[in-house]
Amino acid sequence: MTSAPVLPAAATVPEGTTDARRLAALRAVRDLLADNPGDVHDLLCEISTHRAAGYEIEATIATLDGALAEVDAYRPARVPRLAVFMPSNVILYSYALYLLVPALYADHLVFRPSSQVKDQMARLHRLLAEHHRLPIELTVASQREFVRDHVLPSDVVVFTGAYHNAEQIRAQLNPGQLFLFLGSGVNPFVVAPGADVERAVRDAVEIRVHNAGQDCLGPDLFCVHEDLRDAFLDGLVRELKGLRYGPYTDPDADFGPVFYDGALEEAVQFLARNREHIAYGGHVDFRTRRMEPTVVVGDEVTPRTQVPEFFAPVFNVVGYRDEQALAATLTTGQFTERALGSSVYGDAPDLVAALRRRTTVTLDTTLLSIDDGNAPFGGFGRMANYITDGEELWAEPVLISKAVAEHYPKAPR
Repeated sequence: MTSAPVLPAAATVPEGTTDARRLAALRAVRDLLADNPGDVHDLLCEISTHRAAGYEIEATIATLDGALAEVDAYRPARVPRLAVFMPSNVILYSYALYLLVPALYADHLVFRPSSQVKDQMARLHRLLAEHHRLPIELTVASQREFVRDHVLPSDVVVFTGAYHNAEQIRAQLNPGQLFLFLGSGVNPFVVAPGADVERAVRDAVEIRVHNAGQDCLGPDLFCVHEDLRDAFLDGLVRELKGLRYGPYTDPDADFGPVFYDGALEEAVQFLARNREHIAYGGHVDFRTRRMEPTVVVGDEVTPRTQVPEFFAPVFNVVGYRDEQALAATLTTGQFTERALGSSVYGDAPDLVAALRRRTTVTLDTTLLSIDDGNAPFGGFGRMANYITDGEELWAEPVLISKAVAEHYPKAPR
């Protein structure tokens, strides 16, 4: 059995080919992050907690290490032009996923940063470009100009963000352009009979408080069996009381302020509407943008239950009694449309089987634990992620190299 190829050291990359030079460029960035990450970490700590920034650097190194194996596995066609709408968070990880790794098969890449992190993204690009010198171009053009000047002439377009914004972009594209949408999901976290409640509590806190709640993998809904709900809530409150608040630069802080204006405002509106159901927390300091991790306990979830997307440390907890009824709910309506990932703790085989037809499912662990930048990720909900060539649309887990290999027209051989 042979091992998968890994990103070779720069000194071992054969000279004389574009691909070899680009592999060496990725290695240069990888070595910077591994050997001298200080400047990058400091920059990330402007918008992320110290721990989240460290996690992001580690994930980026792993993704770059797996880049060659990924491209060898899927063998995407050559892409002349690729355009990317970048997300407002995980800017380093996204830079690797949507720009550095695709540079192994895309001739020219151009990206537009989110307006919320435009300054940080520009400085990160300058820092990394000094090491990779790849044909990756940043533009601060307006969205209309970006679409006209860069997106419409591109062969492949990657959009990360809100579904309704993606649909507006998709409507302007030409037939034959490959469009990849990466959004977010409800990501239900289920605690079923037989679960190790203490473990479920620890994992719930880890993923929901990660980066002060500002992560797309955070669960927007916690479904806990009625027989376990009191124990889960007691443990959850106990864990949250022990968390330490601090600035993003504090390595010992468990959570920090909410960076994004819209995320803070939307979370506060939810808490105001549900103030009678707040079981713990609920305190917000608008001056410092500090939101205490907050537990809201609601009624049993139904297909009509509106589940907002949280980008803040909010635990939206509901009870359930019947596994089949919960499975039917979580595979209906908005849950189907926003089907991305889910986590199940305990013994719920019928629920797991139903969820697996719609989402990526983890058992007794979080979605963060299976995060792999070199593998497809997501679910089968159109509002969570999809791929389209202008004629057909596939709502499925997305990896750019795989999507290009399967859906982008190959040049004649």
